[in-house]
Amino acid sequence: MGVTHIVDRWLYRGGRPNALARLDNRAWATAHAAGLWPSRLATLEVRGRRTGRTVSFPVVIADHEGDRYLVSMLGEHTNWVRNVRAAGGHAVLRHGTSEAVRLVEVDPAARPPILRRYLACAPGARAHIAVDRHAPLEEFARVAPQVPVFRIAAETRADGAGAAAPGGTGSCHPATRVASLRARVSTERRQNEAGRPGSSR
Repeated sequence: MGVTHIVDRWLYRGGRPNALARLDNRAWATAHAAGLWPSRLATLEVRGRRTGRTVSFPVVIADHEGDRYLVSMLGEHTNWVRNVRAAGGHAVLRHGTSEAVRLVEVDPAARPPILRRYLACAPGARAHIAVDRHAPLEEFARVAPQVPVFRIAAETRADGAGAAAPGGTGSCHPATRVASLRARVSTERRQNEAGRPGSSR
C-alpha cells in the first residue's frame, strides 16, 4: 500500500472524515463549485436532514454509457448519502454554474461497471474501495452492495419538463458533453427550419 493510500485511510479512519479531512473537503468544495478544475470535479449541495441547512461536499462525477454517476467511497453511512436519501434525491451540483438534479439510487446488480469507471476517475477513492481498479467485474460485484451509487438525472420542473443541465458540469469524458451539445444544436436547427422557435433555456 502506497503512502498516499495510507494518508487517505487515516483521513477517513472509521469511515468518517477527521478534522483535517473536513477542512480539506470544505476547501475542495469551494474550488470545485467555482469551476477551477476539470468538469468531473464538482460540489454536491443537499439539504441537511437534521438542520435543514444546505450541506456542501466535493464529489467526483463518473461517466458510464452516456450517464453520469456519484459514488460514496465510504459506503452506506456517510452524511451526504443519508441527506440525499432524506431529500428524495433532490440536490444541486455546482461547477462554475448550478445544476438542479435528482439522484437516483442504482441497484447493486448494476453497480460493478460504474464502480470500476469511478476508480479510474477518482484516484483518491482507491484506498477506500477494496478492489483493484483493473479487476474483473466479478470482484466489483462482491463490494457493490456496500457502495451506494446514484445516477444523476435532470430535475423535473413543475410543468413536467426536465431542467436543462448547464455545460459547466460534465462527465469524466468530454466526448459525452460534445455529443449532447451536438444533439441539442441539431434539434434546435430542425425546429427553426420547421418554423417553431427552439427553447431559450
